[in-house]
Amino acid sequence: MADRSAEPWYATAAYLYVLHLDGPVLAWEYLRRHPDYRHDWLHRRRHPGAAQLWGLRLLEDPALDARDAHPAWFPDHDTVVQLYPDADPPPDALCFEFWKLPGHKHLIHDGKRLVLVVRWPGCCLRFVLGPGLADGMPYAYVIRACTEPCERYANLASELDKIALAADTSPLVAVRPRPPLSALLELHTLQALDATLAGASLREVAEGLFGADAVAADWHADSALRARVRRLVRRGDELMGGGYRRLAQLPLAPSNGRDVSHPLQNVPEQEPWLS
Repeated sequence: MADRSAEPWYATAAYLYVLHLDGPVLAWEYLRRHPDYRHDWLHRRRHPGAAQLWGLRLLEDPALDARDAHPAWFPDHDTVVQLYPDADPPPDALCFEFWKLPGHKHLIHDGKRLVLVVRWPGCCLRFVLGPGLADGMPYAYVIRACTEPCERYANLASELDKIALAADTSPLVAVRPRPPLSALLELHTLQALDATLAGASLREVAEGLFGADAVAADWHADSALRARVRRLVRRGDELMGGGYRRLAQLPLAPSNGRDVSHPLQNVPEQEPWLS
């Protein structure tokens, strides 16, 4: 069996940043691994419909992971907050103060609007800045009309609470909350996906994720470990092939005659000479 320990996917520590990602950036982590998307970035990046096929306003460089990429999904995720100048502000109206927002700030033009992304440990906020809004101006939040306004308002209120908690100062030391088990599932899924895209067998994936000792102790036809690795590989394939749209709250992919799902087929259980 080939020694996979030197390959980029083998080190779990390289995926620790995944533990603190929300839905829209997790969606990007799966999409950027899709071979057809990478092909579109290299060869069809100026094609007008290329980005829309994947649920994006503009194609984003798949070489950038979630720490550096700023994918512009279409339509927006519910956590995107729209800010517009307040047409009739009261005397005590709050003002938009760009430099008082905590964390790292990125201003991006997504081809139609100016978007502000603010990141600090454990949190990522996204604002659409309306025309005419400037630093120091009173502003209003805007929510898009929909059939379920209460649910959308709850999502908006959750994002606004994050702003209120960090409005005045950014702490010198930030303590991140303990990641939930669902975050660990995403870490293992992405690591397993990278391993299978690199040609690793299921047994090699298991050794990279859980260690050679665990595989030696519990790797047989009906083992729980083997079934767990199969589920991780299948889940990664499904999320990369189109399931990422659920994470980004996108509608189902349009039917255009092109199959952009399930590029992984027949992942080997193990090397032939080990069967």
